[in-house]
Amino acid sequence: MYNAFLFVSPLVKIMQTFTDIQLDHIADALTEQGYLILDDALPSALLDRLIAHINHLHADSFKPAGIGRQSAFQVQQDIRSDSIHWIESNAAATSEFLAWMDTLRLGLNRRLFMGLCDYESHFAHYPIGAFYKKHLDAFTGKTNRVLSTVLYLNQSWSDDQGGELLIYTENGEQVIERVAPIYGRLIIFLSEKFPHEVLPATRERKSIAGWFRINEGKCS
Repeated sequence: MYNAFLFVSPLVKIMQTFTDIQLDHIADALTEQGYLILDDALPSALLDRLIAHINHLHADSFKPAGIGRQSAFQVQQDIRSDSIHWIESNAAATSEFLAWMDTLRLGLNRRLFMGLCDYESHFAHYPIGAFYKKHLDAFTGKTNRVLSTVLYLNQSWSDDQGGELLIYTENGEQVIERVAPIYGRLIIFLSEKFPHEVLPATRERKSIAGWFRINEGKCS
């Protein structure tokens, strides 16, 4: 039977930067249940800069999202209908965001010895009605994606607008979390353990999806 503790939604409000106590809390939640939901996870000024950056990107910068990698990559809009733009440290906002995420990587490595080596991420744009059906973030036969993150950049979101992230039990049969895409909310979860799904919404949505990865090299 699935651990009933997973049904408790671990919402927590944090300050401008992570403290050792907050990193301890994140590490404990990942150890105990494999996922965590953080409200106001990043400084509001950084969120504003990220929103300004994504809004300033040209429409051609976003490409239809697909499934699989390399030779297995396919665009299948019956499975996912968002568009993405991969993030690089070529602007002040993205550089600051990536640096912030690296402090999380280092903090988790020191507490959990996860061997997280790097972090890849992209802006995701979901037009009205767009979705992403139930899936796992780890690719078949690959184990390099270990920890997934989703950061929401949607101001003034209301419950009746939809667009929730559904997190399922490991067997994919039962929803254990229904997470609204609220501004500044960050979800962290084990990539190989939790199938998840993005529901359609009545307004467009913007977010940053990311993955901490491992490889054969030594990491901090």
